[in-house]
Amino acid sequence: MERYVCGDCGHIAYANPKIVVGSVVTWRDKVLMCRRAIEPRRGFWTLPAGYLEEHETPEEGARREAREEAECEIVLDALLAVYSIPRLSQVQLMYRARMAEEKFAAGAESLEVRLFAWEDIPWTEIAFPSVHWALKHWRETRDNQMFGPFSNPPGENGNFQR
Repeated sequence: MERYVCGDCGHIAYANPKIVVGSVVTWRDKVLMCRRAIEPRRGFWTLPAGYLEEHETPEEGARREAREEAECEIVLDALLAVYSIPRLSQVQLMYRARMAEEKFAAGAESLEVRLFAWEDIPWTEIAFPSVHWALKHWRETRDNQMFGPFSNPPGENGNFQR
């Protein structure tokens, strides 16, 4: 692996992966989704998620992203999955969560926010493959109290191209 190294002092400038945190948020049997107001994939549906900030725990970051994108407070239940997206140099931590109360609105990065019944999720308008994965993993565990976190589905190495 090549790295930038200062010829004078030997300092190594590391390029580390970005950590994305987010949640499959529910209210009763419906899933909260956000229509993206920003690129990439503007206009497509996603889950409340984004980059973890410095000095923030992943759980704090997931709650902050729900506030920023959907103007809602959430209660985290469990770590749902850890996805690897090496093409983008990302590690995604997705949680299973519920809304603290039925109160939400589009934040600055969302065109709209809606609750969807499973059969009404706009599957052809989903922004990213990992959103599909998280939704399906949530569906598999929604009635389970105990489960181990999922990872990329078999055959999905995260190096997909659009």
